[in-house]
Amino acid sequence: MTGQLDQLFVSLKQWLVSFLPQAAQPMAGILLSISAIIGAFATMFAITTIMERKILGRIQNRLGPNRVGPFGLLQPAADGIKMLTKEDIVPFAADKLVHFLAPVVLIIPVALALAMIPYGRNMTAVDLDAGILFFFAVGSATELSVFMAGWSSQNKYSLVGAMRAIAQMISYEMPLVLSTVSVLMMAGTLSLPLIVQAQSGYIYEILPRWNVFTPWGLAGFVLFMIAATAESNRAPFDLPEAESEIIAGYLTEYSGFKYALFFMAEYWGLFAVSGLAVTLFLGGWNAPFPFLQWVPSWAWFFAKLGTIIFGFIWVRGTLPRLRLDQLMNFAWKFLLPMSLINIVVTAMWHFSRVFQFVGAREMRWVLCALVLAIPYFFLGRALGEGRPAKRNYKFAE
Repeated sequence: MTGQLDQLFVSLKQWLVSFLPQAAQPMAGILLSISAIIGAFATMFAITTIMERKILGRIQNRLGPNRVGPFGLLQPAADGIKMLTKEDIVPFAADKLVHFLAPVVLIIPVALALAMIPYGRNMTAVDLDAGILFFFAVGSATELSVFMAGWSSQNKYSLVGAMRAIAQMISYEMPLVLSTVSVLMMAGTLSLPLIVQAQSGYIYEILPRWNVFTPWGLAGFVLFMIAATAESNRAPFDLPEAESEIIAGYLTEYSGFKYALFFMAEYWGLFAVSGLAVTLFLGGWNAPFPFLQWVPSWAWFFAKLGTIIFGFIWVRGTLPRLRLDQLMNFAWKFLLPMSLINIVVTAMWHFSRVFQFVGAREMRWVLCALVLAIPYFFLGRALGEGRPAKRNYKFAE
């Protein structure tokens, strides 16, 4: 019964495809997978928007949406109808073709990235041997869509906003990619399902063999999540949209359904990078304890995914926005060196496994943690230098 529930969606897909001729079954299977991914994440997009507004309301001591439907739960439907019926205003001097294609160019790569994620056992829409390489390759197309949006609007505010966004995305894409190298080194593969399988099993039948429970894995996970926050334009790195300004960055000249596509693509990108974090560091579909393996693998994956999304929302409601110079310094002077150091620590962890004397495991932990802690301390001190002195305020006498 447990196996049937775990493979429920796989069996349902095979059953639906079996009604078609043999020649049409491969294409039908692909279309079913695409439809399932779009439907699932479009629904998750609606749920996340209402939950984010509710949670931020509670953090800020207010109610959040509470008018449309019971407890405001139909607010996403109202927002969708508003975006569909809102007038699409295009500047007279804009390049109308590029202005139209920009949101399309953004959402297609994000959808392709979602297809690479293993959502459970045998639940990978596109299983490539170099899946993570394809994930980052299609993800790099987002910079192109941002530039298209800013340049085609023929608006100086939009162009400056696009340049600021591209500078941030390129800067944080390097530590994002480098933080995953340690996982690839230990797993010995670029295939995402095989990376999840490498994290199966338990130490002493209690602690899962997830990468996050190692010094290099924990450091890589923290670096990955910080870089992913910037790549997803989430607070405190949400400078590209600049929602506190009068304008909206590269989205200044967008309205109606085009703006909604940008908004949805941003959340889909958040889901994709969060799903990659679950796959690389949190064991993917694997259960946290042996006695919980009866729970379907896809349920564990989405539970972990929801937890990470909640973390993003929590950070947004807690931390203030960084200045642009702070944001760039943090990427180049801290995240990038720490990502490179973490690769060295991963090699140390791997080659120190040959030592079999008593206490070797504990010594390996201490050594690797120390190699990470020392540069963390000095890089953090160097990053804090040049900070303006504390102001002293005096009342006029």
